[in-house]
Amino acid sequence: MRRPKLLLLLLVCLLVGAAQPPATAAAPAVCALSCDARDPSLAQQERFPVATRAVNGRRIQLHVSDPDGMAWAGIDDGRPDDSVWLDRSWDGGVTWDGLLGKASIPSTWTGTRTLMYNLYDPAAHRRAVLRACGDAQGVACTDWAYPRVCADRCDGADASTGTGSTEPVPATVLKGRTIALHIDSGAMAWASLAGGAQGDEVWLDRSWDGGTSWPDGSSLGRTGVPAGMTGVRTTEINTSDRTGHLYGGAVRACGRAVDGANGSCTAWARPDASRTAAAADALMWSYDPGTAYWKSSWWNSAVALATMIDYMRQSGDTTYAWIVDRTFEVNKGAFPAGARSSDPIEGHFISRATDDAEWWALAWIDAYDLTGNAKYLNEAVTIADYVHGYWDTGTCGGGVWWDRERTYKNAVTNGLYIRLAAELHNRIAGDTQWVGRATTAWGWLLSSGMINSSGLVNDGLNTGTCDNNGQTVYSYNQGLAIGAGVELWRATHDATVLAKARQLADAAIASPSLTSEGLLTESCDAGTTDCDDNSKQFKGVFMRYLQDLDQVTDGAYHGFAATQADAIWNRDRDPLNRLGERWSGRTSADHPNVRDWRTQASALSGLLAGG
Repeated sequence: MRRPKLLLLLLVCLLVGAAQPPATAAAPAVCALSCDARDPSLAQQERFPVATRAVNGRRIQLHVSDPDGMAWAGIDDGRPDDSVWLDRSWDGGVTWDGLLGKASIPSTWTGTRTLMYNLYDPAAHRRAVLRACGDAQGVACTDWAYPRVCADRCDGADASTGTGSTEPVPATVLKGRTIALHIDSGAMAWASLAGGAQGDEVWLDRSWDGGTSWPDGSSLGRTGVPAGMTGVRTTEINTSDRTGHLYGGAVRACGRAVDGANGSCTAWARPDASRTAAAADALMWSYDPGTAYWKSSWWNSAVALATMIDYMRQSGDTTYAWIVDRTFEVNKGAFPAGARSSDPIEGHFISRATDDAEWWALAWIDAYDLTGNAKYLNEAVTIADYVHGYWDTGTCGGGVWWDRERTYKNAVTNGLYIRLAAELHNRIAGDTQWVGRATTAWGWLLSSGMINSSGLVNDGLNTGTCDNNGQTVYSYNQGLAIGAGVELWRATHDATVLAKARQLADAAIASPSLTSEGLLTESCDAGTTDCDDNSKQFKGVFMRYLQDLDQVTDGAYHGFAATQADAIWNRDRDPLNRLGERWSGRTSADHPNVRDWRTQASALSGLLAGG
């Protein structure tokens, strides 16, 4: 008995251009800056990117707020029970999740609207197109919005209007045709085909997930070789979508010969005209705007944020400035164990791990330096006050405890404490308290025994006996001691403090424990072992503070820093500008040169130092 109704429904769908997709399970909610189904009254902006669609006297409109990255649909001049909804497609409109936020006009009203839905899904590395649809005794939809990416220029720009050209990966050859990928100075890409014949085709593919898939960007700019020509090039496309916080877009050039069914493509690549810009773009690929940090590592995220701030301050590139306040506002509250760290986060970036809190305090001072917003400096003071509560002269004569349980006094916690206290003094007018604490802690560190006879910083002190425990010399402990000395010298102008920082740097560069064949080398990345997630970021901390020392010693360490940067870029980088743990580039089947966002942040500090 239901078949006639079903056939009638199918006929209606055909007549209105198949505006509604076949029934599917409800699409999962997407969360970016906000989650799907948000109230449109909260939108920061309202504009209409596509023309209104009329159906039987009703007006169907697509509304968009670019700052929110969200859209909603509305229907006006309607009648009760008329309905409106959104369709969202992740493959350019080929398929879609339909009936999102479907709403019907209530009795006595003449219009209604849906809730808001996301245009982008940065965490899953995908970009949507949306349209508004309505049913008013007939179904109709607007055009899809945002079929092209627009930044300084829009997809489809003439390649002759761009400036500069690099070929980030080797060209591919197909039956004598050369198919090449080009990227201009504005990070827009195009493809070229040379040595071909009439009817050959060339195009671009664009992927937001590093070349795993490209449903939103297949066969972009596809064009054929005209009669009488042997080559052609496509128009240009963008490799990032700043509006949607989609960074790290990858592209490849593909082509097909007219005398065969098969095609050939170059490797996937990202823009590489600027070392630091390319590394920062690849690092931002892993940032999740929803959770507002780099997933799965709490203290590492603080260091990654500080590294991005370093990049912005040194380059003047403010593309990513939004992440500073986003990270602060989303993460300043409390989180249970497992949500951000294996420990609970108790608010103000504080947990039982003293050093974790200190990393965040330093990041917020960096944020203050970048923005001038006092709330970041105030947060750093809140954290520093908490940390100071763990300064204890009753054990080992001083030092800050590594954890709330007071089990260990170590180099990282105390190097961070000295740097933090000195930075606060250098930014708080009239301070005497923090400079006194930094000076006391510096004196304690030098006399504690943690710095061995070779001028290298071991990990910490033996509990009970308070002597050097002889544990591994990590580059980040050495770097923090250097950075502590530099900042305390700025606070006190004591030449002996700066001289000690230089001794620590010289010892690290000369020691086979930290430097191998001229390159900074963590003990775990020598090639016969693997580094854990913590160790992956150690070398970047060293380079950050070596750069700080270099800037106050007339470039005394720039040669070493430049060697690191050249090795990172020339030996440790893949075509997607991902940078690995081993700056020598060495790898093996048993111990591969791992690349992830932690190694990326670490290497970016190396590039910044050597720039």
